[in-house]
Amino acid sequence: MQTSEQDHVKASVRERYGAVAKAEAGSGCAPSGGCCSSPVTATDATRRGYSAAEAHAVPEGSDMGLGCGNPLAIASIQTGETVLDLGSGGGFDAFLASPRVGPTGRVIGVDMTPEMIFKARANASKGGFQNVQFRLGEIEHLPVADHTVDVIISNCVINLSPDKSQVFREAWRVLRPGGRLAISDVVATAVMPEALRKDLAAYTGCVAGAALADDVQEMLVQAGFIRIRIQPKDSSREFIREWMPGSSASDYVVSAIIEAEKPE
Repeated sequence: MQTSEQDHVKASVRERYGAVAKAEAGSGCAPSGGCCSSPVTATDATRRGYSAAEAHAVPEGSDMGLGCGNPLAIASIQTGETVLDLGSGGGFDAFLASPRVGPTGRVIGVDMTPEMIFKARANASKGGFQNVQFRLGEIEHLPVADHTVDVIISNCVINLSPDKSQVFREAWRVLRPGGRLAISDVVATAVMPEALRKDLAAYTGCVAGAALADDVQEMLVQAGFIRIRIQPKDSSREFIREWMPGSSASDYVVSAIIEAEKPE
């Protein structure tokens, strides 16, 4: 993908999710669908793998229904660790990570959409989260120092990047030796028809940007990661059908758990 095309994709993603962030509480996402539910309820969170207690443990408006799984279920977060959330949105996963790292740890959320950062910071203030901060930036160029992060989580965001290899290289850069990735994202299970792949609404809706699982594996290997595990969840097709009703999206993408480690 050429630089100009990448910039156009990023601008479209930023515009879409900026509009989601500015929407009135409970109004959910744009009518065109996407990797979210409208309106967002605790039931939606449990469908994605969260417990009802987790769904109710964060400030109202934090869960915007923008995920496709629960990366915290595989992150094994420990007290005192530094957690980085790529594409942190309204702060849902960051806030759930907060009590796990405790007062000696910290959670950093990065999002390229100013409206999302504003919303997440307001939610953090409302909930009194002292060990969580949100930074404006692109996941391809993280505003995070080298070798300072123990765990990277992300929820249905990396598929939106037009340069996923660069995202994984940046993840490698900021992780400490022995650090790990715990990601929920969508992957392609088959080559998409060109019309779907080039549909910008399908791209910003977490469908057309999905890479084949084998390609994700290769990108992680090239970045230097080891112990890579990509586990597709076929049951996710049920809610993916709702993202683009009437389309064939669920024939080509599924949610997957993606894990990897940086060598000691």
